[in-house]
Amino acid sequence: MPLAGDALTFIRHFEFVIRHFPSPTALSMRILHLTPGTGNFHCGSCLRDHALIKALRVRGHDALMAPLYLPLVTDREFGAQELGVQIGGISLFLQQKFPWFHKLPRFIHRWLNTPDHLRMAAKRMGMTSPKVLGEMTLGALLGTEGRQWGEWHKLIDWIRAEKKIDVISFSNSLLSGLAPAIEKELGIPVVCSLQGEDSFLDTLPEPYREQCWEAMKRNARSVRHFIAPSQFYADHMRQRLHATEEQMKVIPNGIDATAFTTASADPNWPTIGYFARMIHGKGLTTLVDAFIDLAKRNTIPRLKLRIGGSKTAADDKYVAGLQEKIAAAGLTNRVEWRPNLSFKDKVHFFHDLTVFSVPATYGEAFGLYVIEAAASGVPFVQPDHAAFPELLLATEGGILCRPDDPKALADALESLLQDDVAREKMARVATARVRQEFTSTRMAERFEALLLGATARAA
Repeated sequence: MPLAGDALTFIRHFEFVIRHFPSPTALSMRILHLTPGTGNFHCGSCLRDHALIKALRVRGHDALMAPLYLPLVTDREFGAQELGVQIGGISLFLQQKFPWFHKLPRFIHRWLNTPDHLRMAAKRMGMTSPKVLGEMTLGALLGTEGRQWGEWHKLIDWIRAEKKIDVISFSNSLLSGLAPAIEKELGIPVVCSLQGEDSFLDTLPEPYREQCWEAMKRNARSVRHFIAPSQFYADHMRQRLHATEEQMKVIPNGIDATAFTTASADPNWPTIGYFARMIHGKGLTTLVDAFIDLAKRNTIPRLKLRIGGSKTAADDKYVAGLQEKIAAAGLTNRVEWRPNLSFKDKVHFFHDLTVFSVPATYGEAFGLYVIEAAASGVPFVQPDHAAFPELLLATEGGILCRPDDPKALADALESLLQDDVAREKMARVATARVRQEFTSTRMAERFEALLLGATARAA
């Protein structure tokens, strides 16, 4: 017997609500995300964190982002007031030097850690000696056993005073020194993202390098789940942290793909693009050498190189050396430097590219810049190692070449620049794939499912 009209209408409305709105369980989560700020430049980790928190809020969660060390530098504003720096880098530095520092009056700490003072300190980060950097990193990872704990415990007290937190998320594993105390004192499950920490830790001088890794392994026992952005990095860090397979999960990073416009490069001025930190480790030397090689071949007339991304005072000497090399090759007028761009300018940067490459020399955990290029319809050439083969398989948006080899990179760039049909197909397929699998919404959905599992186990 057919249902009455009102009953049928009710059922249809009910089905619509079930399909389009998060469940009551998901809406109840209160998430605290702890993330280090950079003070004066953009970084891939910060961009990923902002995209994640914004998408979690859209899904109905009460997601808080608490910056540590230095103020956050964002691509775009959230549209809502964020929390201030909870534990300032200046206080932590002085606490490492003077164990009694945390006992000084609170107004002294507030004065030292004002945003202006922290940004001034950020400008001097490149002057920090490797020894001091090692001491500070180890001090944080030692947690309750480290000299910084007098300051870090204030964060534990602040979390305790907040209304109920369901789960705490660390932006990276360098914050894992907090995990044992959170587990013991607060009983809140901790999840920890992995964002390329090994490349930093492995550059520390001994004995800090070995001691930091040992502390990380101990802290890992108090982390419910580690979240790697690629299977490559999940496998790599599971071994280095002595983590279990159950602890290690993979959630690819995501972006607001719709914010990027489809590239439309001038065919009369083919342009290779680079957008990452302007440092040797990201492969900028390799790319500059490959560009000089291509210019000498003259198989791609009027070829240009556009270099964008973060640059700090510590990078000035390195960049100046590359500029001298480019000048010696007579190519200064064909290379454009665009450091520290706003989000709007970054979108325009990608819009004018023909191909893209950041030939990182180390085991890159993900490479958010590759996804940004693919979202813009710009084919990429990346080294055949680390997470890049996974990104190529997932997007079909480019080609791979032999790592750390300027000639191999030049050959790959040349072949792609000369094949209009291949570039057009790569751009079309990659843009669609990014908008399907590498959005901030998709990242938040996967993250949400993981957090629900973690909180269910804690209940």
